Amino acid sequence: MVHAPEEPSPRLTTRRTLLAALGASVAAVPLLRAAHASASTPATAAAVGLDDPAKKEIAMQLVSSAENSSLDWKAQYKYIEDIGDGRGYTAGIIGFCSGTGDMLDLVQLYTDRKPGNVLATYLPALRTVDGSDSHAGLDPNFPKDWRKAAQDTAFQQAQNDERDRVYFDPAVRQGKTDGLRALGQFAYYDAIVMHGDGDDPTSFRNIRARALRSAKPPAQGGNEVTYLNAFLDARVWAMKQEEAHSDTTRVDTEQRVFLRKGNLDLTPPLDWKVYGDSYHIG
Repeated sequence: MVHAPEEPSPRLTTRRTLLAALGASVAAVPLLRAAHASASTPATAAAVGLDDPAKKEIAMQLVSSAENSSLDWKAQYKYIEDIGDGRGYTAGIIGFCSGTGDMLDLVQLYTDRKPGNVLATYLPALRTVDGSDSHAGLDPNFPKDWRKAAQDTAFQQAQNDERDRVYFDPAVRQGKTDGLRALGQFAYYDAIVMHGDGDDPTSFRNIRARALRSAKPPAQGGNEVTYLNAFLDARVWAMKQEEAHSDTTRVDTEQRVFLRKGNLDLTPPLDWKVYGDSYHIG
């Protein structure tokens, strides 16, 4: 659903250790046991969730690295292009799509708050193209007008609010219900961003259902690391069902990197790669 302004995004083509020495291993056994016990324990009230402001900022940067090849997620309010994935125009900070309804909902919210805005006249066309990749009634000026609207703080706030309502808040809520800490909540969020949460076999809810067939989350007495590996396996399966999403590096060289290191709280520093590009959060 999301990418870098003015340049083809990675999704245009993809849509886009433990112990160094034997002598240290014996001393580290208690630490490893403690880490395992922690991973199998449901998140407590003391755990900092992804909705903590600092963690949320990290989440926005992580998604932007995959969607826009940049950590500067706030630069993406103006982003818009058709990446050829069958969803029409993809735009904004989370990849609102003209073909999937979330762009229509966003422009409607913006218009409810600010009648007569530059995008309001496109509402009939957005209703018509919903569910297709058509640009009917949108070309040739819709991209230009989107970028103009993106300069308006009211439109920026509308993007923030719809991102939270449709994607971020449901992901964090389900993650907490499953007893997952920040990394698990982020894995849910990233999955909803890409796959949505509908009835499609590759939707977030069905990715989660697939994971539950092989592992239990902490809230059901399972081990957190084991469950997250099962969830990421299911996510990779879903990504490979669609050519536009078949590059799985946002899982393989991002989320699994944090999981292998046992960084279930997404505590900086964070180092990862997406589509071969390296990123760092200090």
